Formats: sequence, C-alpha cells, structure tokens
Amino acid sequence: MTATASNEPIEHVLVVPTSLFHEIGHFQGFSDQVDKYVKTLLDPAHTSFRPRNEVEDDPGFKQLIPYCIFRHDGKVFYYKRGKKGGEGRLHSKRSIGIGGHISSTDRLSGDRRYQEAMHREIEEEVFLESRFTDVCVGLINDDETPVGKVHLGIVHIFDLDAAKVRPREETILETGFADPAELVRNADEFETWSQICLKNLFG
Repeated sequence: MTATASNEPIEHVLVVPTSLFHEIGHFQGFSDQVDKYVKTLLDPAHTSFRPRNEVEDDPGFKQLIPYCIFRHDGKVFYYKRGKKGGEGRLHSKRSIGIGGHISSTDRLSGDRRYQEAMHREIEEEVFLESRFTDVCVGLINDDETPVGKVHLGIVHIFDLDAAKVRPREETILETGFADPAELVRNADEFETWSQICLKNLFG
C-alpha cells in the first residue's frame, strides 16, 4: 500500500486487463467453465496490483473477487448489506456472497495468494464456525452495471457441516439460511451477482 497526502493507506488490489478476459472468452452473466478461465486469470504473468481508487472506475481492468456461498443441508446463507463501509453501490441490497478484493498485503503468490485472500475476506466478514468443503463452481461477469464493469467474480460453494455462520462486520445484517427456491422467488431484492448465482446455480 501507499499513502495519500493525509497519510491514509491506499489499498492496491489484484487486477487483470479486461482485454485478457475478452481473449479467453467474454461472457455476460455466469460461466461454469472454471478450468478455461481461472488458471490464466491468476497467472502472475497477467496480473498486477493497482490502486483501488483508480481501478474502481476504470473498465480497462477487472478486479478479481472471490465470491463465497455457504450452504448447509440444501439451505443457503443470506444477509443484507448495511450502509457503512464496503462498496457503497451495494448498500441495502441482500446478498448470498461473502468475499472481497485480493490485496497486495496478502503475502503469498499465484493460487496460494488467492486462497489466502479468500479466507482472509471470510474471516473479516463472518465467524465461520463449521467444518466445510469448498469447490469453485464458476465465474460471474456483469457489464450491465457500473460495479460489474470493473469486477469479475470467482464463485465458490462452501458446504458446511453445521449452519454456523455469524456476522463479524457490522455491515452484515439480517442473516440466516433459507431454501434456495425462496431466495429465487425474492431475487429482485438481491445484488446483481447474487441474482446471477441464484438463477444459474439454484434456479
């Protein structure tokens, strides 16, 4: 991280050129072609760390975001985003995804850095008090919204032994586990990435 004139650190986040995503194969919505995309997208030859405040409005880069969905006994974890902190464009929306940016302060490299960042983001946002298995199931791209134009989601499903997920951040509100069909029926209340996952993974 570097510092601004006011000595506040500027987060540097992992990005890939949007042109690389188009070379591999552009899509709108959801793709389950994990092997086609993830290895190339996480290859250090293509990635760089850039100031978050610059790339948030630069569609020339895609910020890579682990997007983690928790499931127990067929039911999916959900929550509502509060109005403090985080991505302001998503405030007050419901969500089924936990995750965030891969930062230059995540110490490892390549796939290991990605895994470290994913688990750091989970630990920052919730108390995950269950054993689990996780699998990467797809990617999300949404060029139809300002947030989506500059982010690319890598979707993981965590199957939990117990429904033990509690909010750690004060911005995570109204949590619970629900039948996916119920969430699909109320999909218009959710952020776009969650809508895409509900439709393609649980619809």
